[in-house]
Amino acid sequence: MLWSLRLAPIKSALAFTETLLSIFPAPTPMRILLSNDDGYFAPGLAQLASSLADLGDITVVAPERNRSGASNSLTLDRPLYLRRAPNGYMYVNGTPTDCVHLAVTGVLDHQPDMVVSGINLGANMGDDTIYSGTVAAATEGYLLGVPSIAISLASFEGRHFETAGRVVRELAQRFRDMPFAEPILLNVNVPDIPYEELHGIQITRLGRRHKAEPAVKSVSPRGETVYWIGAAGPAADAGEGTDFHAVEHGWVSATPLQIDLTHAAQVSAVRNWLGQDQ
Repeated sequence: MLWSLRLAPIKSALAFTETLLSIFPAPTPMRILLSNDDGYFAPGLAQLASSLADLGDITVVAPERNRSGASNSLTLDRPLYLRRAPNGYMYVNGTPTDCVHLAVTGVLDHQPDMVVSGINLGANMGDDTIYSGTVAAATEGYLLGVPSIAISLASFEGRHFETAGRVVRELAQRFRDMPFAEPILLNVNVPDIPYEELHGIQITRLGRRHKAEPAVKSVSPRGETVYWIGAAGPAADAGEGTDFHAVEHGWVSATPLQIDLTHAAQVSAVRNWLGQDQ
């Protein structure tokens, strides 16, 4: 009798738990594809995988080496191979765009719920997005119909990857709990400061940089003339509302991107220039 009395509260608790689960089911595990442009060995990618690990099924397909500045290039002149590193990550002898394209169209047996690219070492703000392999990997996911995030730590010191990890985790949870009505491409830049010092997230527009620094001319050990691409120019359009301004003042910058490059404001002017009727 005493044993039965002890079991009664346990059975009641289990029944109550089952009722709660039937009303509020556990969140469906996400299927998240991760990539980057710093290479499969990059610490930012490891932090990203760790931060998102318990949200669902994580697959990593990243370049075999650093491909920063690769932009949206696809490798069409040679075959690509896919290999698995000891840590379970897959890597490709190609660009960030190659990695996401292969994963979604030829490797995975399912469409991922989300593509996340990063965590990049260094900001991708303003004009950087044109050249960025980090943004390109996310863009490829978006073009294939998958909600995508490019996330960058806005510093080359890399002191607080965990801050960017917490930010992207919060964004991924929001995608899971409140799915967006259509695929979305977010470019996110996180100040390299402790998480507790962030002011929050601002929705921003891309700023602009000044003209890049001149190419640097040098001589190789073999006596050949060689050139290094010059550094990116400093911020030019960096006023309130831009990604530069937000990050500079301790905010996470989140910029929705689009792919349509049509300069709508110039359509009429170009028609006139060509002597075409309106």
